[in-house]
Amino acid sequence: MKSRYQNFLCDNRYTTISIPQFQAIFPQLPERETIKHTLIGSTKAVTATIRVLHQLGYADIWDWSPLVPTDNPGEVMSILVRAIAIQ
Repeated sequence: MKSRYQNFLCDNRYTTISIPQFQAIFPQLPERETIKHTLIGSTKAVTATIRVLHQLGYADIWDWSPLVPTDNPGEVMSILVRAIAIQ
């Protein structure tokens, strides 16, 4: 009785074809390093700078941390952490 899986077994009548290994050639990716941007100033100055950097296409507004008050009255801080390519 022939197994229903017999069709999947190797048949010696066929020669094995060796396929050469292909080495994918990709440009070497640059190393990445984390950099932290810190904005400290008045609420108006920090939010205006975040908007400018957004308009320039450097960072989305929601990528920045929420405004955090510093120990100085009327001063806030926001942080952006980015990974940049190092050549």
